[in-house]
Amino acid sequence: MASTKIVIAGGFGAGKTTLVGSVSEIPPVTTEAVMTEASVAHDDVSATPDKKTTTVAMDFGRLTLDDELIMYMFGTPGQARFWFMWDDLVRGAIGAVVVVDARRLADCFDAIDYFEKKQDVPYIIAVNKFDGKLDYTVEQIREAVEVGPEVPIIEFDARDRLDSGNVLKTLLRHTLSRTGGGRSDD
Repeated sequence: MASTKIVIAGGFGAGKTTLVGSVSEIPPVTTEAVMTEASVAHDDVSATPDKKTTTVAMDFGRLTLDDELIMYMFGTPGQARFWFMWDDLVRGAIGAVVVVDARRLADCFDAIDYFEKKQDVPYIIAVNKFDGKLDYTVEQIREAVEVGPEVPIIEFDARDRLDSGNVLKTLLRHTLSRTGGGRSDD
């Protein structure tokens, strides 16, 4: 059986841990820590006032795609003070999902910049629909984050297993199309 690694990245509180947890077939391994007064001074919780924990190292989940392939998901921490870990988490990944909270687009710029510079790791953007809706169209978001049409942008609800599964399928299709391994019967 073959395995593959993908990275779930994005800004603070965008829904990375939720995405991993919604699709993982095993209880996800998380490194959630209770947010303290010290972290509140660094992390903008105005859009996520109910957020009580934050990822301090990584999230990990597994999804068996078929008899031949297992996908391992590694979620990055979203805060700038933990970005030193990103190179290690991304090493060996076939692709990445940048999870975006459209209410706080500026929080995803650093993650998008990271993958724009790391040309060997294809990525897609998944816009998390908080409260079940988006206030912007996908094209408005594309313009705001300044990525070209070659980067797929999809909307999803990180709490929904099927939506999150569709994000992973989109990433795999995008990765295969870039490597020439895409199938014509998709």
